[in-house]
Amino acid sequence: MTVKEIAESMNLEVLHLGNGDAVISEPYCCDLLSVAMGNAPEGCAWCTVMSNMNTLAVASLADAACIILCGSASVDDNMKLKAVSQDINLLRTDQPIFDTALEVYKRIHA
Repeated sequence: MTVKEIAESMNLEVLHLGNGDAVISEPYCCDLLSVAMGNAPEGCAWCTVMSNMNTLAVASLADAACIILCGSASVDDNMKLKAVSQDINLLRTDQPIFDTALEVYKRIHA
């Protein structure tokens, strides 16, 4: 399932959709950037509440398919601009991290 398909089917808020055709390999939950940097699998949908510039850097290093900010995490204009400039798929939901990741898992394994 692609990032665009997940965003549409889960009614996620799209903050930036760079490569909507990126295929999601699996969900990944983590709020510690140092742990995510070493463990986030390539192509993952990274579900987190960490909404800062470093999150974008880690997602880029890990080659995540997208970041899904959970729990209505706030995003400032600088983060949005950086997501656009680095072409990182950035989505948001009001749902908790676990519920979001579980729903992503169900949809990509349906």
